[in-house]
Amino acid sequence: MSGDDQQSKRHGTGGGAAQVARDVLTLEADALHQLADALPEDFGAAVDLILGTAGRVIVSGVGKSGHVGRKISATLASTGTPSYFVHAGEASHGDLGMITKGDVCLLMSNSGETPELSDEIAYCARFGIPMIGMSSKPSSTLMKAAQLRLTLPPVPEACPMGMAPTTSTTMMMALGDALAVALMRARGFEVAHYRDFHPGGKLGAQMSRVADLMHGQDSLPLVAPDMGMQETLLTMSAKNFGIAAVTDAGGTLFGIITDGDLRRNMDHLLESTAGAIATRKPVTVTPDTLAASALALMNEREISVLLVVDEGRRPVGVLHIHDCLRAGVA
Repeated sequence: MSGDDQQSKRHGTGGGAAQVARDVLTLEADALHQLADALPEDFGAAVDLILGTAGRVIVSGVGKSGHVGRKISATLASTGTPSYFVHAGEASHGDLGMITKGDVCLLMSNSGETPELSDEIAYCARFGIPMIGMSSKPSSTLMKAAQLRLTLPPVPEACPMGMAPTTSTTMMMALGDALAVALMRARGFEVAHYRDFHPGGKLGAQMSRVADLMHGQDSLPLVAPDMGMQETLLTMSAKNFGIAAVTDAGGTLFGIITDGDLRRNMDHLLESTAGAIATRKPVTVTPDTLAASALALMNEREISVLLVVDEGRRPVGVLHIHDCLRAGVA
């Protein structure tokens, strides 16, 4: 077999599969550009409606729209907008009870004529539950029933037969992301809020605060400026962090003694006091500092321990680099 034949075998018929991929990605990217250029007129009103909703955003659909709807609902819920997905088919068999008068429904169907949505549309109309429709057919049953309409541009599907939901579901997903991010911005949703919904795994670890990982007051190796170095060394050894925090009579941080300070003052160490050996204005962090930021600071300064101080620069804890590594912050 020639080299060209072997290459064709590896990459499909003359690299045709790769070209198909490029065509699909280009088509869907173009569709997103069209969506951005022709953002649905009701988008801002939809954000305002959801912000003013006392209940949840009920997202509903079937088929591929349903799969996308589940993801949109999950994104909303994890970014500060309470949301729940209701399968349109199951809604007709009891799940309509999951929808209350305080909710708003986001109903998704590319054609806008999905039969399974009919009972849900009727239910919302009967009980005055606001509906936001997402479809590419502005004159469809769904869009006529909805109070607000997120209309997708009429872009062909990437499927060569024009039947399999591809481009349409990409636009739905992206528009759902845009809705979630707009709501985040409007709510002032920040990292601290995000961590409340993502406490587990790598993401939770990255958003941990120093206060979550630090050793508290009982672990602090505190010494006074006039303490002799012999006693200071005993305190450092007992607390086992390789440092001593030197504080004044009011508890404010005066300085820090590290192993480096000990080596630099070896000749007259035992005749000195803690205040004479200490490095003034040491690097510190506050309890609300992100653990990831504290770890970056330790790496940058090539140190393994940070003192944690309050707004009055009084030591309240100590953070070791191993605490960050054990928590998976790295």
